[in-house]
Amino acid sequence: MALDQQPEEKPPLFPTWGYWYALVIAWLLLLIVLFYLFTKTFS
Repeated sequence: MALDQQPEEKPPLFPTWGYWYALVIAWLLLLIVLFYLFTKTFS
């Protein structure tokens, strides 16, 4: 096998890396909303 023909790495758990990107973005949005609500509640 040549160096420029390495097999593509599959992501763990999900069928494509796109699902991981969506999960990370959703998680970050959730944290932003939770911190916003926390700040509004205790300000």
